[in-house]
Amino acid sequence: YVCSTWGNNHFKTFDGDIYQFPGICEYNFVSDCRDSYKEFSVHIQRALDSNNHPKIQYILITIKDLTMYLRRKLAVVDGQIVKTPYYSSGVLIESNDIYIKVYAKLGLILIWNQEDALMVELDSKFNNHTCGLCGDYNGVPTYNEFINGVASYNSITYGNLQKIHKPNAKCEDPDETQALPSCNGHRDECEWLLTSSAFADCRLHLNLEMYIQACMQDKCACKGYEDSFCLCSTISEYSRQCSHAGGRPGEWRTQDFC
Repeated sequence: YVCSTWGNNHFKTFDGDIYQFPGICEYNFVSDCRDSYKEFSVHIQRALDSNNHPKIQYILITIKDLTMYLRRKLAVVDGQIVKTPYYSSGVLIESNDIYIKVYAKLGLILIWNQEDALMVELDSKFNNHTCGLCGDYNGVPTYNEFINGVASYNSITYGNLQKIHKPNAKCEDPDETQALPSCNGHRDECEWLLTSSAFADCRLHLNLEMYIQACMQDKCACKGYEDSFCLCSTISEYSRQCSHAGGRPGEWRTQDFC
């Protein structure tokens, strides 16, 4: 079971909800939330790069008593910069030119492309025990994340609730009243991209509609300014998730596309 975030502030919870949350504070991405001793936590902070695209600036991971801080091309464990591959007390950190990966024996795998996309896979023993932007991992979409008892939250309210309060942090909460625009005008194009022959094998493994919706939101947010981040990040995520689910995406990048 996988929770991920990518591109234009998209999140996909363990239970399969896809939503957008544009916060730039530090947030609890996923933690073990049983009352007693927490076995792990993963915090993330995004920032806008020079092209105004959201990238993950750092990831802060605690596994039992070990603290890891990841930045692009940098891994720090308990305050010391480490070379990868690094192994200590049930945790392995590996990296290559694109990805940093963390494997923890307690049942967590984290994969970050050192830019916009982060994926965390958790052992099912954490079912119903997590909290954060990834949700509660109880197998039921919407409930407890966006509907709690009689209250219903929009995704911005839900995201703001996951903020880590730090004494001197300077970051504004996104406005909870701002509705996301309707992006239906982009439906055909997104559907065409995501149903190309390269992805024929993926439709059996993934919920296509969710990625079409995310692609449509990207097209809206890009306001006609089509750089590769705008168009390619959701398609890249669809391809990654397809491989992860056992599908075999074909070659979809070309000389002039992504």
